[in-house]
Amino acid sequence: MKAQATQLLKFLQTSLQLNIPIYQRTYSWEIKECQQLWDDIIRAGKSDKIEVHFIGSVVYIMSNESATSPLLIIDGQQRLTTISILLEALARELENYSEEKIPKGFSSSQIRGKYLTNPYPDDPSEKYKLILTQTDKDTWLSLLKNQDFPHNKSLKISTNFDFFTQKIRGINNNLYQLCKGLKKLMVVDIALDRKSDNPQLIFESMNSTGRELSQADLIRNFILMGLEPEQQTSLYENYWRRMELEFGQEAYSSYFDSFMRYYLTVKLGELPKKTDVYVTFKKLINSKIIDSNIINKTVEDLYRFSKYYCAIALGRETDKDLKSAFRDLRELKVDVCYPLLLELYADYQNKILSKNELLEATRLIESYVFRRAICSIPTNSLNKTFANFHKFLKKDRYLESIKARFLTLPSYRRFPNNEEFKRELKIRDLYNFRNRSYWLRRLENHNKKELVVVDEYTIEHIMPQNKKLSDEWQKALGENWQAIQAKWLHTLGNLTLTAYNSEYSDRPFPEKRELTIEVDGGTAKEIGFKYSPLSLNQGLGQIKEWTEEEIIKRAETLSNKALVVWSSPKLGQDILDVYQQKDQSNDNYSIDDHPHLLSGNIKKLFQEFRNQVLALDPCIAEEFLKLYVAYKAETNFVDVVPQAKRLRLSLNMKFPEISDPKGLCKDVTNLGRWGNGDVEVGLENLEQLPYVIGLVRQSFEKQMSSSDDEI
Repeated sequence: MKAQATQLLKFLQTSLQLNIPIYQRTYSWEIKECQQLWDDIIRAGKSDKIEVHFIGSVVYIMSNESATSPLLIIDGQQRLTTISILLEALARELENYSEEKIPKGFSSSQIRGKYLTNPYPDDPSEKYKLILTQTDKDTWLSLLKNQDFPHNKSLKISTNFDFFTQKIRGINNNLYQLCKGLKKLMVVDIALDRKSDNPQLIFESMNSTGRELSQADLIRNFILMGLEPEQQTSLYENYWRRMELEFGQEAYSSYFDSFMRYYLTVKLGELPKKTDVYVTFKKLINSKIIDSNIINKTVEDLYRFSKYYCAIALGRETDKDLKSAFRDLRELKVDVCYPLLLELYADYQNKILSKNELLEATRLIESYVFRRAICSIPTNSLNKTFANFHKFLKKDRYLESIKARFLTLPSYRRFPNNEEFKRELKIRDLYNFRNRSYWLRRLENHNKKELVVVDEYTIEHIMPQNKKLSDEWQKALGENWQAIQAKWLHTLGNLTLTAYNSEYSDRPFPEKRELTIEVDGGTAKEIGFKYSPLSLNQGLGQIKEWTEEEIIKRAETLSNKALVVWSSPKLGQDILDVYQQKDQSNDNYSIDDHPHLLSGNIKKLFQEFRNQVLALDPCIAEEFLKLYVAYKAETNFVDVVPQAKRLRLSLNMKFPEISDPKGLCKDVTNLGRWGNGDVEVGLENLEQLPYVIGLVRQSFEKQMSSSDDEI
């Protein structure tokens, strides 16, 4: 194997032909990747400080022993194809330029003669430098020949060619930055030895395993690759290597990508998708003037926050109280709260937030997550809740502002109040709850100095699970024993902990209460509920029979304790009023500013429409603006433009996202309509209303939802 850094344009110029093997995937870059490449080229072209810009590697095998023979591309085909498409678009555009306006070395004939074709091939099959796989080949050759695309054209090639054509035209007559940036593009040129490397095996090992560079690897290479060797060594040894050691070998590979995701959320206020961490990090760096000082500060900051993350997420905290709180939060497995915790922990380290304030804030986060889980509130808004939480912090009244934010969250993000939490806790199936050991441990160990290791105990159903209860149990529960068992079996009042589950078995309650067994030497050992040291079993020794009434009473007692364990934030109403968000933007407009809504059929239609939209969720707000009426949750999800004979609705969705079996919706992408979104639908009468509300609900639910990947 031979590897060297090479100018991309030089690589294209000196290569006779680049063949993409048939077993390679087809060309697949989207507009998003093309936009990133374009931005990188323009940025490199604008800055004299950027001498080169690496865009990856090109791995190939020579087709035969000749130095001028075609190259079999094993890796790098996406970049090569995209750059070639860009060069063809540039060549066509330059055909319209006068000679004096063309950057030196970039005339149409020079671009095609150097980088796209071989002007004087010995064999006609060698005319074109890049030969794609069969699916893309005809489209690519049609593009180079300036012919009509074939019937089954490659959409990616045609779409990206149009994209680059528009981009080139968009920079008007100044093509020098583009051409200068193209000249700075570098690749790692990796030539493999044909005698010892099988192309098929190489392809399988590089592409078919599905294993790619981690986001951490990409970020590390991005940071270190462009630096002088001395600075590379210094940054790696002083910071990056120490980060790796802080995480530990296994945790680094498993958790570092997640840490970077949450670090970027702290810095940018938005949670990037897992697959976009590297690209988002590049945006963070490229938003600043890139120099060695910026790189140094960024890596130092990363190292500092990595220590905070390890303390929170990996159990490295040394303070006993904080360590316990972080452990309890980790057990709930809602990592999206980490951006907020990272910011709180950073301020704790910087003496802005005290330890007790950080501890109380962490416990409030824990209560918030657990209460919502008990109340079966979907988790799909948690990422936005915690990503945006920092916007509401007042660091001169830090803990107060945290409590206020929790108390003023809208309904779908709400912090369940004591009444709702207690009600649901008493009737919820807690035996099959995913965090069953967590809630038992927290209830048992609350305010204890000598903690009970819950894992050493098993869960005991005081009223047994056996569907064929004994006569004693049936008599104790009464004639409705089956209904009572079905209703209360797995609930709070009937569950406890014991080390003697097998000894208790399905015994009647009085026996479980008083049970004594023989141990070594015939010694009696008292193991019944009456003798249990566990706090969860307190009071069971004084109960004569286990009935529905006793289950309900015990659930009431334990749920009251739960209100203390998972407490809610408390603020005086006078303080809370200060934090209440009040949107003043609509003070100048009302329904009176929309004459179409004040009389006739449109008035009646609008009233019914607004009633049904506002009934979708209590969090929805109505706002009258000058030209339309907005309905919003996170932001506008439907806007209403009143007209003489109908309501014109704008749904805040991309047109391909809407499910519209009746075909009433219109694609208004880039048409400049009043309202938000690319979907327009008219509402003319009440008969249409149920269907239209279904369309509106799609827009609302899309805004409220987020995928598991995002969480």
